[in-house]
Amino acid sequence: MKGRDGWRVMVGIMLGMGLLALGLLAGCGSEAPEPQEPQTLEEKADAIVASMTTNEKIGQMVMIGVHGTDIDDDSKAMLRQFHIGGVVYFDRNIKSQEQLKSFSEHLQAYAQGEEAQQKVPLFLAIDEEGGSVSRGKDVIPAPESEEAIGASGNPELAQASATRTAQALRSLGINMNLAPVADIGTKDSRSFGRDAGTVALFTGKAADGYEQEGMLYALKHFPGIGKGKTDSHKEVSSVDASQETMEKEDLVPFYEIIREHRPENYLILVSHLIYPCYDAAHSASQSHAVMTELLRGKLGYKGIILTDDMEMGAVANHVPMRQIGANAVRAGADIVLVCHEYPHEEDVYMGIKDAVDAGEISEERLDESVRRIVLAKLSHAL
Repeated sequence: MKGRDGWRVMVGIMLGMGLLALGLLAGCGSEAPEPQEPQTLEEKADAIVASMTTNEKIGQMVMIGVHGTDIDDDSKAMLRQFHIGGVVYFDRNIKSQEQLKSFSEHLQAYAQGEEAQQKVPLFLAIDEEGGSVSRGKDVIPAPESEEAIGASGNPELAQASATRTAQALRSLGINMNLAPVADIGTKDSRSFGRDAGTVALFTGKAADGYEQEGMLYALKHFPGIGKGKTDSHKEVSSVDASQETMEKEDLVPFYEIIREHRPENYLILVSHLIYPCYDAAHSASQSHAVMTELLRGKLGYKGIILTDDMEMGAVANHVPMRQIGANAVRAGADIVLVCHEYPHEEDVYMGIKDAVDAGEISEERLDESVRRIVLAKLSHAL
């Protein structure tokens, strides 16, 4: 009996081991586990960019102005057909606080709704510098001019002003202010001062105020228009300064922000002036030497580069709209700004698309820009 019982135990052990082996084999043959959802903002941005079509990527790289005081067929078409990723408001779009807040809500809802199906929210921007440039002056308390704030000698006022402005704009659904002006000694009231140290200090405090409220902001107008002789809204102008002078003066406020602040928190808006010490042939917004070699390379900027409005005379009088946006992207811009006419906005979009189709702008180049854009949107929970 003992031998027989021992044999039964042995058989039981062998059967158990066999069943265990079968279970393991069955486990190996099962489907692989689902891939994990992206966890970091960078991983999420990469996943969103990878899911976009080429046309959707191009749309993220164009910011436009629209007409009217609420969403209409024209603005819907721009969001749906061209996948436009950002809208900038002007006085023509603003009647009251309630109207502007509703407009912002309607734009965002349509962009991410069933028809447009955009994968990330819109940038909704405005020029609210204070002083003479105050698009929202009828619906928010107009900030003091940068000149007045700088003249006070108190940099904390720059932070307080930016904080109040950001709070007011956010309450209206606006998530980006095209300010502060980081230029030195402009001929109007738009500059904090006439020396690099003052402008850098006050600009830095303004940046702190915007960041405190989670508001994206755009430093302008790189690499500095204080030495310009002509209004670039009308015609092109050159800045007659050496690289040494530019780097000791005009570039200082931009460099200090780049050194001290996270790149996903702000944009740098590039001017249309010509800087012969860097590139005698092209406006800054069309210049690889200025945007890529200087701003990205020498200054180490990793955030979004935004052009000034491409309908301004400094560039529009010299470069066809169908080429102007593609030129900017090739030179290093991430977002091309076109503020007024729908046909011009379409031309800029189609010009970039033509350049991509022709192999002049690579998919990888689009991905670089769109990743920066998406990361900024995710970082600010837009």
